[in-house]
Amino acid sequence: MATRMLEGKKVAILVESEFIPEEIAAYQQRFGELGATVDFMSRLWGNESLRFVSDVDAVGKSLKYLDVNIDFQNVDINDYAAVIVSAGYTSVRLRYFEATAGRPISSEQTRTAPAVQFFAQAMANPKIVKGAICHGLWLLTPMPELLQGRKVICHEVTLADIANAGAVYVPSASGIVVDGELVTGRSGHDVGAFIEAIAQLIIQQDTESVQKQEFIGVTS
Repeated sequence: MATRMLEGKKVAILVESEFIPEEIAAYQQRFGELGATVDFMSRLWGNESLRFVSDVDAVGKSLKYLDVNIDFQNVDINDYAAVIVSAGYTSVRLRYFEATAGRPISSEQTRTAPAVQFFAQAMANPKIVKGAICHGLWLLTPMPELLQGRKVICHEVTLADIANAGAVYVPSASGIVVDGELVTGRSGHDVGAFIEAIAQLIIQQDTESVQKQEFIGVTS
């Protein structure tokens, strides 16, 4: 793929502690090479920034840190060409929601988690490319209607939950499955192909938008 093809585009990546350092580095490097701006974001709990830590594959190595100063609750999701849920514990941690005091917890309340709502907004906009890798689709299981009938791939540990939410699991030798504007990857180790599939879809979205505008111009 030619370089700088994503010039001017913004990519949002949801992260949390216990991230996979190599995956994070791949987003920074490859999307940067393609000209896109990469915004790592999370729930900051009222803080100006948070430092996330990872000891993934840290045996004999030092801990890895990721400083994040963007709260996804404070951004306009429509500014982004793609929204990605990273691998690791991101989807697990960001599904946290505040239970109403004095009332029993219900499964319906899981839908209120801010990150679930954020990704649901992205799913509702066909112009935004959505990406979920490894455990990422766990973020959508509180809203099974968003997964119903979608072709996906995910890590085996999340497969039962994703299938129970109505998604269609598709084995893939490449570790990547594309269904419309939704890109899923089996594991963080497949991040290279995952990024390329997302980039291709962003370019495709742009091309189709230009063609539509040209068609409107000709017929008006």
